[in-house]
Amino acid sequence: MQTEKARIMTRVTVIGAVVDACLGLGKIAIGWLSQSAALIADGVHSLSDLGTDVLVVLAARWSQEAPDANHPYGHERIETLATLTLGGVLLVVAGGILLDSLQRLLSSDVLVVAGTAAFVITVISIVAKEVIFRYTLHYAKLLNSKLLEANAWHSRTDSLSSVAVLVGLIGVTLGYAWLDAVAALVVAVLIAKVAIELLWEAMAELVDTALPEETVAAMHEVAMTVPGLRDVHHIRTRTMGGKTMLDMHLQVDPRISVSEGHEVGCWVAATLRDAFPDIGDITFHVDPEDDAELDQEAPTALRPLRVEVEATLRMDWSAVCTIEQLHLHYLKGRIDVDVITHDTVTTHALRAATAAPWLGTVRVFYPAQ
Repeated sequence: MQTEKARIMTRVTVIGAVVDACLGLGKIAIGWLSQSAALIADGVHSLSDLGTDVLVVLAARWSQEAPDANHPYGHERIETLATLTLGGVLLVVAGGILLDSLQRLLSSDVLVVAGTAAFVITVISIVAKEVIFRYTLHYAKLLNSKLLEANAWHSRTDSLSSVAVLVGLIGVTLGYAWLDAVAALVVAVLIAKVAIELLWEAMAELVDTALPEETVAAMHEVAMTVPGLRDVHHIRTRTMGGKTMLDMHLQVDPRISVSEGHEVGCWVAATLRDAFPDIGDITFHVDPEDDAELDQEAPTALRPLRVEVEATLRMDWSAVCTIEQLHLHYLKGRIDVDVITHDTVTTHALRAATAAPWLGTVRVFYPAQ
């Protein structure tokens, strides 16, 4: 089932595709009759827009499919791959136009006739593609779709290239036929520029490039507004199909319960999503102490878990008191222990009764009567 985002992207793109088809065929036909290399090149550019429009429609549908067993993070990377493909197609088209323009520039055998029809179709193209650009860009911003934004700028490039064609036709009218080939060269350069930008942005997303530092700093500031949160560190960000994926460590009071620490994390996640609607997935790790300076890649000095701790202490302290319950706090490389017992006992006596190297602070509590 298509999502609302996919339906909007499809509708916007189809409207642009109809315009691309009409403009492309019209410019190629008139360019062929008038022997205008620039106008034919511009027509090819419009038809290349039609091909990328089809790509956008397919990518919009597939990228919005729900996560499944093979793609637990969703299919948004399809939109990134489509953007990468779009950039590659544009680069090839730019190369073809560049080669043809250079051949025409070096040849004087082609007669260019800048008739009224050539001027009319070029002006129509400029106006139509500028309208499509603004229309598509509006929805690209609304949906936060990089692919739709790329297609919008593709339309803007077509509009700008048509301006170059218009300059070439004016040059031909004034007796400078070589300006037609020069204008086609400008078209090729404009297409290549957009292609390289699209390729760079798509590749940056595929290699999980982080968000700008100022954005990450803003996320940190928003997170710190949640009561009970002591610090946020190890914030890692990446993008996927226009959505932000966020990992972070949240430091809370070390002696609160696991469930309370988790609830603080849930509040942080909800607060960030309200402030940054582009966030698609948040993974948080609750820390009882500041581990921001620890090397995350190096193995940590693991302390024994409850089964071993409890067995050791019950055996060592059996002659001192009867343990009702133990609360363990793994802090500063040691294990602080809260002992709940009915027996009157001092912490000094408990520490003296065991040689456990991992033992930290010991506190004694008596159950309520």
